[in-house]
Order: sequence, then structure tokens, then C-alpha cells
Amino acid sequence: MKRLWLDNGDLGVFVKPSGPHERWQDHGLGLLRTILRDSGVETDLFSLRSLTSWRDLPTQLAGYDMLIMNVRSYTYPFAYKAAQTFKQVNPKGWVITGGMHATVAPDEMEAIQEFDRICQGPGENVIVDLLKDPSAFPRLVTGIGAKSMSDWPMMDRTLWPNPNLPDFPWPLEPECGWGPGPVATILTSRVCPWQCIFCNESSYIPNMGRKSVDQTIDELNYLDDHYGPLGSVVIHDSMFLQHPSWLQEWLDKYPRRAHRPWPYWAAGRTDTVRQWPDLFEALVRETNWTSISLGFESGSDRVLKILNKECTAEDNDFAIDLVNRIGDDLERQGKEAPKFWANIMLGIPGETHEDAFDTIRMLRRMKRVMPSIAYYAPYPGSALGYQLIAEGKSRMTKENYHRYPSDEKVKGIDYQFYNALLKGKYDSEVNKGLPAWARPKGKVRRLFDRLVKA
Repeated sequence: MKRLWLDNGDLGVFVKPSGPHERWQDHGLGLLRTILRDSGVETDLFSLRSLTSWRDLPTQLAGYDMLIMNVRSYTYPFAYKAAQTFKQVNPKGWVITGGMHATVAPDEMEAIQEFDRICQGPGENVIVDLLKDPSAFPRLVTGIGAKSMSDWPMMDRTLWPNPNLPDFPWPLEPECGWGPGPVATILTSRVCPWQCIFCNESSYIPNMGRKSVDQTIDELNYLDDHYGPLGSVVIHDSMFLQHPSWLQEWLDKYPRRAHRPWPYWAAGRTDTVRQWPDLFEALVRETNWTSISLGFESGSDRVLKILNKECTAEDNDFAIDLVNRIGDDLERQGKEAPKFWANIMLGIPGETHEDAFDTIRMLRRMKRVMPSIAYYAPYPGSALGYQLIAEGKSRMTKENYHRYPSDEKVKGIDYQFYNALLKGKYDSEVNKGLPAWARPKGKVRRLFDRLVKA
């Protein structure tokens, strides 16, 4: 059987200059292709991101017996169109799908007749048998995952698509503003256990043991030896700052055992920063955690409660003051100060203008920050997403799931106000609630330019 794994994504980003985040590689693809290869199941690979026109896709799909795709909500339209094209050129071929959208929205997946098999949940312990004999499985397949990420093989990154671009250090990845390249992206944990109503991934992904600290460091050293020298690391965990015993071991071993303590990007929550301030500060100072991604979301307690964030505006302020202080101290010593990658959400149903002003004020209090601002998007799989979809208030459908920054995603939201806010039209109102040192001085880059995909 001749099998093709199709990497989904925006057309052209592996061909012409594009934003770095559109060029991230897919760890699910890499892991599962490694497992398949180790089990003697061969797959060819092609990436939609290497196309510039859908007209060229039939040639790439012709002659294959099976198409395999990892489907996320924001790549669902691509997978839908690719499956239709595959069936047109290979009418008797199988289309095998899995991924997060298959897990959170199986009804939408089942409505597409071209999807022959749909795997819900983790696929690492079922994919070999599924691809060998899909006829032995029902259309909706229950995935089987490992008990721990430590049970996974080390992913072979040469099984990722190669963009063949001069600025892309394949099989490593290009820098994206968080640290020098080449970049090694890794995972140490799979699930954020909190249940925010805009995400709630823990309701769909089974709890899984974390990859050991030693395995993580060994993988980074291997990548440095074989494809380096590494410039920096991105830890793609939804929630790096959890499991204090693991973090303490990372604090103890990473500076000693890694070839060098590469600067890294990793994510956390402000309430855990406040819960473990000494551990957090030690991680920042001693392990080179230079890009700190925190899910602030809002500067308003009202909105944080709407989101079931289980963080408060006071938690956010605590984390901001702590990182500001650490940064000031490190700069006095001539060292690099840590920066926030500040995740901010606007356009949340129920948010008032004053709530939004509080969020921008919170952002202005961060001395060193890379804002990551998004308009709320009601994806299926989250409690709020399901509610808005059921009420007919979502502007997102299976034909246009996407992550384009300035799109209007929810009915009844005053996007003109938010666009004006981010373009500085309400700066005088925002500045009234700020201390003098936090008020912008001189020409300020518009926050509208920092809108990102939701």
C-alpha cells in the first residue's frame, strides 16, 4: 500500500517569506511518522505549505492508496479540501484522519464523507494497526495513548517536511524573535490541567506522565551534536510551569547537564508564578528562561471570572512586578533581562470598554514585553465555544475555521471599538489609570500590529 502523510497549513509559507509561527513543524506528525517507520510502515510526505496553488495538489496526490492527516481546528478547511481532492484522483483510496479537531468535533468530521477513518484522542498506540488495515476499524476510532511521554521514542526530525529554504535550518527551525537560531522545539508535557472555558484541553486529552528531565536534556544535546549548534529552545508545552518536583529537577540539571543552558521560551500561569515565586525566580535567573509566556488574557477580574481562568488581576500584577524587578536587576549586572510573551485576549463576550482599558493598562505596566494579542475565537471543544455555536453567535464555520488576526469571529462584538483601541484612539483614557512611568513616551508601535492568529 502506498501511503502519503499530508502536512496541513497555509499555502506558500514554505515557498515565500512568511511569519515564523506559520512555519512551525508538527510534533504530532514527527512522532507518529517515527513510530510508523520503526514499525516498518512506510509513509511518503508532502506539505501543503510547499504549494502556491490548490491546482497543483492533484499531481502530488495521484497514485496513492492512503492519505493521512493530523487535523487541528484551524487546519480543518485545508484537510476538508485535500480529502475531496484525494478522492477525485484516487476514488478507491483511504483517507485517515486524527488530531485535535477529530477529538473535539467528531460530528463535524463524520459529516465529511471523504474522511474514511477518524481517530479520536492520542494515536501513538493505534496508528500502526490502523494504517496497516483500516478496514478492521470502525469509522470513529478511539485512540490509544502511552501512559507517559517517557514511553515515546525520540522523534526523528528528518521525517518533518523540508522547506528547502536558505533561512530554514531543517531539521531544526528558524528563530522567531524569542531567541537566536537555529531553534529546537520540544515537548515535555502534553496537557494543561486547568479548565478555562476558552480552551479546556484537559477534558479531551487523557492525563499523561511528563517526559523525564534527563530525556529532555539528552534530546537537546543530541540535536546540538547532530544538527547544531543550537541557538535557543522553544518548549511547546501548553503549561511548562507545573509539577514543582519536575521543575526543581530541571533547575538542578539543565545548567549542569546540557551542553550549555540555551535560552528558552516556555509558558506558565500567573497564579503558579505567585504560588511558587522563589522557584519561578530561580528558573528565570539560573536556567536562562528568557522568554516567559504567560496567559494573562485580561486585566479585568470580571473577564477572568467569565473565562474561568482561576487567576486574578492581582495574580497578573504580582507576576508583572516580579519579572520587572528581576529584569531590572539582571540589566544592572549587564545580563539579558527576561521578556514577557504576553498572551492577551480581547473581544470576549461580556467584556466592557473599561474591562478592555484595564487589559491595555496591564500590558503597559510590563517593562519588557512582546504582546501577543488575539480576538477571542469560539472553537469547538471549549465550553464557551460550544455555547456560542449553539446560540448561533459564532461567525466561524467548518468552511472558514482560520486564525486570521483581525477577522470578526463572534456576532455582537464591537470590533470597530477594539480596532480603534489597538490603534491608539483611546490612549488618553487608558493612560489615566496608569502610573507615570508606565505611560508610553514618544512614538509607540500600534498594538493593532501585534494582533496574532487566535
